[in-house]
Amino acid sequence: MIKLVYCVTRKHGVSAAAFYSYWLERHGPKMIERQAALQAVKYSQSHTVEPELNHLLQQSRGLEEPYDGITEIWWDSADVVRAAMQSPEGLKATQELLDDESTFIDFARSRLFFTEEHSVY
Repeated sequence: MIKLVYCVTRKHGVSAAAFYSYWLERHGPKMIERQAALQAVKYSQSHTVEPELNHLLQQSRGLEEPYDGITEIWWDSADVVRAAMQSPEGLKATQELLDDESTFIDFARSRLFFTEEHSVY
């Protein structure tokens, strides 16, 4: 299993309430509609909460401001991701999601990367 982790920051001028509402209620369904074309097996959003606690953690470690949240998308393998990214349907779905993301996500202040989970017990 391989997972894309997308640490997102909202665009300047977009309120937190508007950002979270759009991300969950408008963008999320767009992703689900394209999930088969992307050959993804799972999609989730994690919205940042508890700003006071986040601030305390930031201060204790000298960290930058937190992201507004993260998106996680799972695939069965990197080969499946590659195949989806090369198919006409996957390319179209990717472009449509990118176009939508550009309306509410600040790409320059966001990050994304692929990971492989390792459970530590």
